Amino acid sequence: MATAVIMPRQGQSVESCIIGKWHKKKGDPVAVGDLLFTYETDKATFDETAKTAGILLDVFFAEGDDVPCLTNVCVIGQPGESSAEFDPRAGAASAPAAAPAAEATAAAPVAEAVAAAAQAPAAAIPATAMPAAVSPRARHLAERSGADLRQAVASGPQGRVIERDVRQLIDAGKLATPAAAGTYPAGLTGTGLGGRVTTADVLAAASAAAAAAPAATAESAAAAAPIAPTAAAPTATAAPAAATAAASGTDSYTEKHSTIRKVIARSMQASLATMAQLTLNSSFDATDILALRSKLKKAGADGLGEAQGFTLTEKVPTLGDIVLYAASRVLLRHPACNAHYDDEKMTYFRHVHLGVAVDTPRGLMVPTLFDADQLDLGEISRKVKELAGGCLKGTISPDALKGGTFTVTNLGTLDVESFTPVINPPQTCILGVCSITTRVREKDGELQPYPAMGLSLTFDHRAVDGAPAARFLKDLKGALENFSLLLIQGGLTHV
Repeated sequence: MATAVIMPRQGQSVESCIIGKWHKKKGDPVAVGDLLFTYETDKATFDETAKTAGILLDVFFAEGDDVPCLTNVCVIGQPGESSAEFDPRAGAASAPAAAPAAEATAAAPVAEAVAAAAQAPAAAIPATAMPAAVSPRARHLAERSGADLRQAVASGPQGRVIERDVRQLIDAGKLATPAAAGTYPAGLTGTGLGGRVTTADVLAAASAAAAAAPAATAESAAAAAPIAPTAAAPTATAAPAAATAAASGTDSYTEKHSTIRKVIARSMQASLATMAQLTLNSSFDATDILALRSKLKKAGADGLGEAQGFTLTEKVPTLGDIVLYAASRVLLRHPACNAHYDDEKMTYFRHVHLGVAVDTPRGLMVPTLFDADQLDLGEISRKVKELAGGCLKGTISPDALKGGTFTVTNLGTLDVESFTPVINPPQTCILGVCSITTRVREKDGELQPYPAMGLSLTFDHRAVDGAPAARFLKDLKGALENFSLLLIQGGLTHV
């Protein structure tokens, strides 16, 4: 019996996923556990394996297609079985076919206005209604960018407008300002920033239409009526191969960007373009935290372990875990550093939700350690390892990759002594953890070496001034230099 393979729903907030790569093709034999395809959300990458054995009878979507969750993606069955009843594209062709006649009738008055506006290039572009089916991700992108969804050519299943279609609108400059959105004939040429249609353009077109109205006749209206949208049947366009080998004799090759890489690129560019970011660099004496870890290791080697109730001796926290614990306690005294900023308000949080940057083969991922200020050191160490493992394996839930209030990124293991981490909007700060170097200081007239660990704090100057940011960094430095006391006390008193 043929069995459909659906696009899984990864997290409550995910409406659709993009097929990144097919590992089987139509007609291939499939065993239970075989990798069928890789798919991506805007946060993570996942692998879908076969739950039944047989032959891959049909594949309904190509690499690069944005597929709604719970939609049939392919069918596994036995040779000769039909897969037509599982095809989600069935019936999609009939709906677009019936649309042009109705759209042509509705388009006639607007097409006349476009012609009256004396916009020769625009007259070739019909005015249409908003598309009936738009994916949530595409709608959100259109709202943020001002893309005119009425001009979108749907390429998703069943005539659905997907994110890729909106990006094509953006690339083509089919944009409008928020005030003008939806109030003008589709195809009107804009004079605003980036070619956006402004309210001035709409008023100018209306004035031109009013001036031309006396000259308009029934014949001209009749001539305008047949101008209908060109039928654009949705097609499943196969994306180019992820990696294209260079021609013989050359030393270069091209590689298609993954969805995660595109998201990282857009996020980093938006962060630097919209924030007033400034980085403060400091360091602290790491003697106490190094001594604590050495003591835990020695105790474990001497047989003091979980059987005696000492869990930290068997799973000694890393230096990164220690910094996370200290940061989660210090942040409660500095609410502006544990906040979200937008143009209208600041949102402060009563608990600390730490974003922990994880380097993976798929790209940078930042899972969230929720309520970190409520966790002890052992719990932080264990949960961070679980989150990092999920990121590396590609099994992390997208719901675990959002909701952070402050991010920590660690390049100390790569011998980086200081750097400028980029804030993850809408957070107000990000902490960079650096390597340990030996420095010298004077004490009682003598020079003494000590291990110094670097800290780099980037903050959004729109939300946090320099002095408050420096005070947070100073308090964090003090907590880490006296970590044993912080651990005994369980945290810091609130102000």
